Amino acid sequence: MNYGNLFKYWRTVLVVAEMTIRQQLNDGFIVFGVIFQPMIIAILGLYMLQGKGEDFAMFVVVGSGLTGLWSNLLFISGNSINVERWIGTLESLVGMPTPFEVIVFGKNLANVFQSLLSMVVSYLLAAVFFGYSLSLTQPLLFFATLFLSMFAFICFGLTIAPIFVMYRSVQQWQNAMEFPVYILCGFLFPIALLPGWVTPISYLFPPYWAAVALHGTSTAMMSFNQVAFAWGMMLIFSVVDLIIASQLFKVMLYKARVDATLDVD
Repeated sequence: MNYGNLFKYWRTVLVVAEMTIRQQLNDGFIVFGVIFQPMIIAILGLYMLQGKGEDFAMFVVVGSGLTGLWSNLLFISGNSINVERWIGTLESLVGMPTPFEVIVFGKNLANVFQSLLSMVVSYLLAAVFFGYSLSLTQPLLFFATLFLSMFAFICFGLTIAPIFVMYRSVQQWQNAMEFPVYILCGFLFPIALLPGWVTPISYLFPPYWAAVALHGTSTAMMSFNQVAFAWGMMLIFSVVDLIIASQLFKVMLYKARVDATLDVD
């Protein structure tokens, strides 16, 4: 897997992302996961914390947006290759001149980008229906964190997509992987509320560091050094994910091109 192709074929990445967004806007399951599920979570969180202050409301807004981001990554990006297998286009994509990783990266970029709607919907909900006057205390750091978080989520999606298509038994646990990550990564409440033995587990999840940095920069609860440390952890995990994904794609492409067993259930 040559990641230099992502720069060489950047126009292809953008075209794939655009086509993916256009297709998914007509999918009720994706619309529910991106908009309605985070909205329900935001309503419950804002209702329970009503009157606690704007910092708590912003925490819920960012957290509910992260739930939509993770759900979309798990179910949509995780199945981005499986969908092509189900509709019979996987072999064509693998055999075409454009590198396959470029196609998958474009699909994951679209999935992560459209998941940002979750955060926008939650913000409007807090402002319009609950009367909060929300503002970002560190907007530059927040948007820089958001960019790094998107990259980290895309890299993570590149790892889980080939796993789901090659190891079908793992996919059976897909539904069970959603809510534990909400809890372990501190999307809606700090992990300090969890038992102490859980903390090291949380540190192993890239979404945890994204949540820490986004919560910290949206409410000024963290110093720049703490935010920079979270950025560093996201970059480290992104590099690790890319290395793992590179090996997984090699195995997957071998199964598709040589063994011709990837499409066999």
